[in-house]
Amino acid sequence: MSGPKVGGSKEKSAFLDRKLAWRFRTYDHDGDGYIERADFQLAADRTGEEFGHSRESAARQRLTALLLGLWQHLATVADADHDGRISEAEYKAAFAAGLLETPESFDENYLPFLDALMEVVDADRDGRMSADEYVRWGRSLMGRPESESRANHRRIDTDWDGYITRQELLESIREFYFDDDPGSPLARLLGLDS
Repeated sequence: MSGPKVGGSKEKSAFLDRKLAWRFRTYDHDGDGYIERADFQLAADRTGEEFGHSRESAARQRLTALLLGLWQHLATVADADHDGRISEAEYKAAFAAGLLETPESFDENYLPFLDALMEVVDADRDGRMSADEYVRWGRSLMGRPESESRANHRRIDTDWDGYITRQELLESIREFYFDDDPGSPLARLLGLDS
């Protein structure tokens, strides 16, 4: 996965700045104030192990390759001082410089990751993510608490069938990056509205 394409420079809102700080912390698994390749490898390993995929599993290998590709893309566009790690300031600056171009280009670049993710976490292979699968994914990939994950699952499940599809997940992630409303349901769930 090459990651979202770099586009033209744009003004970052205070709300986007807060969302990016939150997202940065979900990448920084060891809490050292930097994201590094090891954080992405750890996320892939934890997710694979959580869902019973061995290192030899093709699904786990694909997810790992996409996460490490995302790391490489972020390092290329955000590691301004070329020290092999990305600070929160570097991460935010990459977005101000246009890391996210349009919702359409975002979708095109994010779908391969979601396909790989679903292949790992959709234990019963029904093409949908149950609340329990979503909780396990949130914990293993991003270190999110169960209560937050369950609330997010309910919000993302727009047809209220108890499951989220790849499309519902894509729409919620796109909303995270492109919706600039601090009063949105997602902002409230993540504690970003106060």
